[in-house]
Amino acid sequence: MAGGNTGKDLDGKAGRRSGLPPLSLPPLSLAPRIEGLSGVPIPLLDLLDEIPLGLVILDRNRSVLAANRPFEALTGFSRETITGLPCRLVLRTNLCGRFCPALQAQNASSAVSLEGDMIDCQRRKLDIRITATALRDNNGDLCGFMETIQEIRTMTQDSTGMNKSGFFARVLGQSPKMTEVFNILPAVAQTDSAVLITGETGTGKDLVAEVIHEASTRSRGPFIKVNCGALPETLLESELFGHTKGAFTGAVSDKPGRLKMAHGGTLFLTEIGDLPLPLQVKLLTFLDDQIVYPLGASRGFQADVRVIAATHRQLENMVNQGAFRQDLLFRLNVIRVHLPPLRERTGDVKLLLAHYLTEFSQRFRKRVTGFTPEATRLLNAYAYPGNVREIRNIVEYAVGIVRGDVIGVEHLSAYLFDTSVEKTVPAPSGEAHTGGRSPLAQAVQAAGDTMSWPVLERTMILEALVQSKGRRTKAAEVLGWGRSTLWRKMKQYGLES
Repeated sequence: MAGGNTGKDLDGKAGRRSGLPPLSLPPLSLAPRIEGLSGVPIPLLDLLDEIPLGLVILDRNRSVLAANRPFEALTGFSRETITGLPCRLVLRTNLCGRFCPALQAQNASSAVSLEGDMIDCQRRKLDIRITATALRDNNGDLCGFMETIQEIRTMTQDSTGMNKSGFFARVLGQSPKMTEVFNILPAVAQTDSAVLITGETGTGKDLVAEVIHEASTRSRGPFIKVNCGALPETLLESELFGHTKGAFTGAVSDKPGRLKMAHGGTLFLTEIGDLPLPLQVKLLTFLDDQIVYPLGASRGFQADVRVIAATHRQLENMVNQGAFRQDLLFRLNVIRVHLPPLRERTGDVKLLLAHYLTEFSQRFRKRVTGFTPEATRLLNAYAYPGNVREIRNIVEYAVGIVRGDVIGVEHLSAYLFDTSVEKTVPAPSGEAHTGGRSPLAQAVQAAGDTMSWPVLERTMILEALVQSKGRRTKAAEVLGWGRSTLWRKMKQYGLES
């Protein structure tokens, strides 16, 4: 797709050549695929997988012929599904169109490096650098293109490590506990020691791991993530350490593991508490000597990798139960970063609500300006067992269904109205005669187990009218509604008389 921004090379100038000589490959390595015969030869794929950058080979029409494993890790697309697709449908950069790096390289005497952004398979925008070169046969005729793609990770912050909006890189928070985390992250990033990030589910462990990588001297290297609980033990070992051809049934070719793909960068092991004990031994061996032994291989290779691990589990308890090796815990726990749960982050709920309201209003192209007072009280009182991830989901849902410019309680997820949660909602001033409970809390209790929204909303209105002694204007203020909204809903529920 065409973008509005001109791509920039390493010197910041649009379209400037990088000075690299044009790359040409022996005709036999690419000709079979370009001529429409069977796929790219296996030796070529093996060669591409050895390159630590995302790499894709295109034909004359800029359709995908082959891609390497780091390209899959960067974009999220498997090379089997993208083979034959036009490059613009795979990379989806703001350079596609008139700033296409391949087209510029076709008319250049050297490789072309440009900077822009791309959309990966999860619809995340990544800042990238693309280096494109034309591939020519022995006669000098164009036979295709090769492009390398590298993610550019940047971090904007002031001298304190935190900007004025309450962000540290992409991590948001202004509470004292988050400020403590922000204060240590720059120093953590500049070391090359192993890091263990702990915290409940949804506290942002993955994001903090990325921030540490981005702020480190390895930021130009790959950031490879592995979920230790997502695969069975046999597949996880192959995913981490790789395997050789014939190592097991179905191993038709050599496969580099994630450790090899992370060479020069960072390997992030999330849910490390789910790593099986046999693999804990093998990981400990790697951490001690930095040598990777693929499945079926008799020789290993040196890998320059920093390891960051994360878990929501209590690893010390797992050690006592024999489910986690104590020596591996010592090896990973060189630096520990603990992320507090949202319920302990005083003041951050308001900040996060405002941030995600702006984010999703822009994404859904709506003009949502805020929350009603009752919705605000409910959201501030909720415990958020899912932490930041949960508050993000709540706001995304509310912005998605609201039709006006203000989010009310009727736009919030139904599970938030659980009575055990609502009893903690602080009451507005002037409600002492109701026992300090808000109309919504009283409505939830009165609705009992039915919990349907019409029953709940009707009961809310009745409670507000009782509290305001029948004065509709006052009842509307208690509910956080406009007078016309209250009168319309009273008519809807037969309460206008």
